[in-house]
Amino acid sequence: MVTPAAPGANRRVVVNAIDDVVFETVPETGPEAGEVRIRGTVVGICGSDTHAACGHHPFIDLPYRPGHEVIGVVDAVGAGVDDSWIGTRVVVEPNLACGHCTQCAAGRYNICRELLVLGCQTPGGLADSFTVAVDRVIALDPALDDDHAILIEPLATPVHAVRRAAETVGDLRDRPVVVIGAGPIGLFVLLALRNAGAKVVVADLLDSKRERAERLGAAGTFDPTAPDAVSSALALLGGPAAVVVDCVARESSVAQAIELVDKGGAVMIVGVAAGAVPVRLDLIQDREIALIGSLMYVREDYTAAMDMLAAGVVPVDEIITARYDFEHSAEAFGASMDPENVKVLVQMGSGS
Repeated sequence: MVTPAAPGANRRVVVNAIDDVVFETVPETGPEAGEVRIRGTVVGICGSDTHAACGHHPFIDLPYRPGHEVIGVVDAVGAGVDDSWIGTRVVVEPNLACGHCTQCAAGRYNICRELLVLGCQTPGGLADSFTVAVDRVIALDPALDDDHAILIEPLATPVHAVRRAAETVGDLRDRPVVVIGAGPIGLFVLLALRNAGAKVVVADLLDSKRERAERLGAAGTFDPTAPDAVSSALALLGGPAAVVVDCVARESSVAQAIELVDKGGAVMIVGVAAGAVPVRLDLIQDREIALIGSLMYVREDYTAAMDMLAAGVVPVDEIITARYDFEHSAEAFGASMDPENVKVLVQMGSGS
């Protein structure tokens, strides 16, 4: 049992390892100039969270204080922030950019040279309260309930990847696309591609994940380890893929992506590799394949994700598979390691 926070105290989760998820209590702080303080209502556990907790994430050091997928209510504002924000239900866009580097100036602040991410490199929203710059929050439409709103952040990353793919190969409507990996991000990529009109085939090791992908609209699925995996995928697609989205980012998945993509096509790397991955550059060069990394999102991707959720494109009952209260955050991390779970939520307080 976690002791409730005393007045002026703030409980927050600290991840030392996947089997060592604990609480710390620190003084509650008010927002600084340009900031708001938020009391979270729901926090999502991400694949990046579990990778980090297992010591496999190359850009998140242990221990860390999670909570980058978070919605909540503003309860205090700093100097220079309009008081009307108080009481507003918001979603957080957690990328913390410098605002003045070349990338930020070009609107690509998702790859800011000094990028930090709330809940990854800075303390996040899995706490009684937290502060963040007001330009990192978006007011939520009251019609969008918490179960939909908490999926904005994880959906925005695939929306960004699909947008970048379309910028590279053109309109994806009726084009063949492969998604490798049917975990949470892979399924969101599938939904974003379907929303763009693509014909999508999904690869995963587990029957249950392939079945879920088909329920979510995949035109077909295949086991990427089967001896006939490539020929099966090509048969389902009707030929090579215009785009392959790799949500696994291992040597075997990248190699398979290169086998499946058409000449002049694109391989999008959305999964986070644990380290260096060998790539067949001879084939990349000879076939003029675009090998593109895709990181997080910018505001237009957040907005597009919000529009998809508001339109009912995302069947939340297929995506949200487990819920825990704040006091059982450690169990939530454990549940997120179960491959049968898609999105595990931590309920922080009363939601909508």
